[in-house]
Amino acid sequence: MSNEKRQQIIARYHFRHATKVFDDAKQINKEDMMTILEAARLSPSSFGMEPWQFVVVESDHIKQLIKKHSWGAKTKVEAASHFVLLLARTHEDVRFDSAYVKKHYLDELHYPKEVFEHMKDVIENFQKHDFHLFEDMRYLDDWSMKQTYLPLANMMSVAAELEIDSCPVEGFNRETLDHLLQSEGIYDDHFTLATMVAFGYRKKAPKPKQRRAFDDVVKWV
Repeated sequence: MSNEKRQQIIARYHFRHATKVFDDAKQINKEDMMTILEAARLSPSSFGMEPWQFVVVESDHIKQLIKKHSWGAKTKVEAASHFVLLLARTHEDVRFDSAYVKKHYLDELHYPKEVFEHMKDVIENFQKHDFHLFEDMRYLDDWSMKQTYLPLANMMSVAAELEIDSCPVEGFNRETLDHLLQSEGIYDDHFTLATMVAFGYRKKAPKPKQRRAFDDVVKWV
């Protein structure tokens, strides 16, 4: 890879920032938004389990509901071109012996039955003994939600490559929004809201990016 290409990559990461104010007059074209969502779909997950769903909010009613009940989304959910909910499957679905896990590997990924049985044993050992996720089902929920930050990062990186702005949103009460969004039929109790993200175009230029020094955060051993 050329040095010029490396500089172009880093320049995209300097371009990306958590956009607080979006220009509501500018819209992302369909092809670019589909590319961003495809990057999410193709993201890696632990054991290839894909414990997620991505909901693009277009309904004004749902946007108003989110705006009212999410302090982090108040200035973004309406002004941004697109607003996406990242849902994580709950512990009922991501535990090693769930119906979802069986269907995912056998029917979606087309694993041979004997391969699936081995995979299930590996996942059981990991969940019970390596990460101790069965000590509290909340640990399984949290493990599933952590997976969604991989597609979140990929979506924001691809958006930056397309010179599209983004802002991840964690400013909400998860229990409250789960109840309200499930009541609206957006998703059922097999999912929980992990995080949200807005996409669009900045209204003004941000300050230069500030980060800790490279040697403070990178260690070679």
